[in-house]
Amino acid sequence: MRKLLFAGLLMLCGGAEAQTEISTYRPGVTPEGAVYFLPKTALRFVVQVEKTTYTPGDFCKYAGRYLRLNDVRTEPATAYRVTSISMTTYGEADKSKGYAVKFNAKSAASNITLADDGTLLAINATARKPEAPQPFKPAAKPAQPSPRSLLSEEVLAAGSTAKMAELTAQEIYDIRDSKNYLNRGEADYMPKDGEQLRIMLANLDKQDRALTQLFTGSETKDTTEYVLTLCPQRGMERMVLFRLSQKLGLVDNDDLSGTPYYISVTDEQNLPETSPEAETAKKKKDKEDGIYVNVPGKITVTISRGTEVLDSFEANAAQFGYTELLSGELFNKRYTTHLTLNPATGAIDKLEAEQPK
Repeated sequence: MRKLLFAGLLMLCGGAEAQTEISTYRPGVTPEGAVYFLPKTALRFVVQVEKTTYTPGDFCKYAGRYLRLNDVRTEPATAYRVTSISMTTYGEADKSKGYAVKFNAKSAASNITLADDGTLLAINATARKPEAPQPFKPAAKPAQPSPRSLLSEEVLAAGSTAKMAELTAQEIYDIRDSKNYLNRGEADYMPKDGEQLRIMLANLDKQDRALTQLFTGSETKDTTEYVLTLCPQRGMERMVLFRLSQKLGLVDNDDLSGTPYYISVTDEQNLPETSPEAETAKKKKDKEDGIYVNVPGKITVTISRGTEVLDSFEANAAQFGYTELLSGELFNKRYTTHLTLNPATGAIDKLEAEQPK
């Protein structure tokens, strides 16, 4: 952020000709005073995509014969799916809404805070900091025992894969029998208390799962987070936000191998781009005292896949509302005005006027 200390300020608003010149302004201090922009609202989507990798077991061909497991996959596979979509808003400078601030000895001293891109954040107040997205931290994966480390010497010494599978299946059945005996209280060596019983059953379950994976195969899951940004406009209907391929993951929007996920934006209020009062001020030839702020409109953002609506979000967006002129009377020497704007919409967050003591 940049803070500019002025001896006073005067808002200069011209007509249509002046608005064309404003587009070439650079934010910050100028010989005449300073220039600021109002923001337009952009959307930030956080898409989490889960990748599932399947690895066949060493004995997958014998799963039906020895464990009576049918339809066990024998080929490796990878699949992607969207697990969550979230949305936040942020502001970026709207180059069509640039305004010049002039020094004026009749105005109270003003401390103006601009964002790095020249967006007006506050006058005589502490600016509200934009919320930064939190970095994604994948969850730690629990350590899993290697199935082969649990194979007995007899299994490892077997002369063929078929024999190894047969002996491993027998160990699995022995483990399951031991669990049944413990649960019934019929084991030869019963634990002394409930905690020991719980530990023994948990170890047997772990061995059962690990050895069974030699037949059924194993799956690993990894989640990747993607951040997509978009500036919504009126009339945005079923535009491709991203595409997801089940085999390749997130792909380019023009890659037809991916299933399209659409975004639609609905204007809930249909507000004019400029309020009648501000429009009148723009048409005047003389100078107008004051500060322009945004009055954002309300929008609904819908994410869909095909005809299925996946999620819907509501937000306030500057470009779906209008601009409003705050009277220059708020900034004369009779008052000390504190103004704070929303960094995402340019709307008034807080406005206070103090009379000098």
